[in-house]
Formats: sequence, structure tokens, C-alpha cells
Amino acid sequence: MTDLHGLTALVTGATAGIGRAVARKLADAGAEVIAHGRDPHRGAELVDEITGRGGRARFVTADLTDAGEVARLAETAGEVDILVNNAGIYALTSTPDTSAESFDRHFAINTRAPFLLVSALAPAMAKRGHGVVVNITSTAATSAAPIGTAYGASKAAVELLTRSWATEFGAAGVRVNAVAPGPVRTAGTEFLRGDSVDTLGRMNIRGRVGEPEEIAEIVLFLVDDRSSYMNGAVMLANGGERSSMVA
Repeated sequence: MTDLHGLTALVTGATAGIGRAVARKLADAGAEVIAHGRDPHRGAELVDEITGRGGRARFVTADLTDAGEVARLAETAGEVDILVNNAGIYALTSTPDTSAESFDRHFAINTRAPFLLVSALAPAMAKRGHGVVVNITSTAATSAAPIGTAYGASKAAVELLTRSWATEFGAAGVRVNAVAPGPVRTAGTEFLRGDSVDTLGRMNIRGRVGEPEEIAEIVLFLVDDRSSYMNGAVMLANGGERSSMVA
């Protein structure tokens, strides 16, 4: 059983979807959770839920498109043992329909914010000789599609950063890995797809979309000593996409 008592975890985008499930899972395992999000009301609800279950949590809001706000988030978080870079945005538009502002926003939130948080927090982890970073990427990072190109590119960059950081900080005891989910049932996917979100599951061998809690279980494994030999890995959690099963 995973025991994270005495450890502090910062989870970005923690008030909904995968991030919320991760925050609850880490808190249930004993970690003190610093939950980042944009909505103070949802943040308060999450903190109340975690503390009501006997856990420890606090909420911090920050605009991840603003580098100064990201720096403030890192400073407010202080020393953390676990960093889960989960916050992200996606616009499923074609290249001609993706504005420069949308492209920049994708990279600011999905790529630059994790970069700045690791830059600010990983050196202290390395100095203490231990720490874990888990990046939430996407199968869009490696699966070409005619839409969502900015999103896919921003996540592909995070996968390269994952391997680079694993090399940069691994010798000092900091492990950096990633999870690449396929379609997952969240408020965001349901907003985009409506009642047809379940049709996304037909693209994989499991025949269904994933649930946030399933991704959170993988994150829990990656922050635990059970995965102590894993560093620089990207774990696919896509139900076995049919295209990926073809040799």
C-alpha cells in the first residue's frame, strides 16, 4: 500500500477531471496536497472534500499563461516532494483555424508552465536527494491527426522534456516520468463531444473511454517506490488504441 505521509505534492489543474482524481488519490495516500486551479469555489470544494476524508490540502490559484504567476505558484508551494504537471488546454482546430494567440496559449499552459515549475522546484528536490515529477501528456503527442495540432505539439514537447529532465536530475535522486492518456471522460471531453464522448472508446481494444481515477492510479504508482527503477518513461493509458496495436 502506498504511504505518502510526510510528503508534499503540488498538482496543477487539480479542480477537475484527471487533476482532481490525482489530488484525491495522493491525499488519501497521506500526502499533503497543494491543489492548483483557476476557480476558487471549486478549489474550496476540493479542499473540503479532502479534509473531510481526513486528508490535508490547500488551494492556490494562478494563471499559468503568466510566467510571473507560475513563479509565484512555485514560491507559494515551497518545498515539494511530488510535482504533477496536469493542467492543460486543448482546442481541436485545424492549423488554418488556430490563431497565433491560441497556439501561444497552448504552449504557455501545456509546456512552458511545467518547464518553469520544474526549473523552480526540481533543484531543491535534487539537493535533498529525492523527488518525483509526473507529467500528464497525451496520446496526441505521438498520434498524428488533422486537428488539434497545437495541442499535440505542446504535449510532444513535454514528452521530450520528461526524458531530458530524467537525465538532468535523475542522478541526484529525482525521478521524472509521464502518463499519456487516451480519451478520458472529463468535463472538458464531455463539453466538446456531448453525448458522443463514449464513441471515442470505439477506437481502442477496451472499447471504452478511460476514467480519471484510472489515470490517477497510474500517477500514484509513479510517485511510489514501487516504480523506483522507472525514470524518463512515458506510460500509455489508452485502452490499446487500434492503430497502436498494428505492427
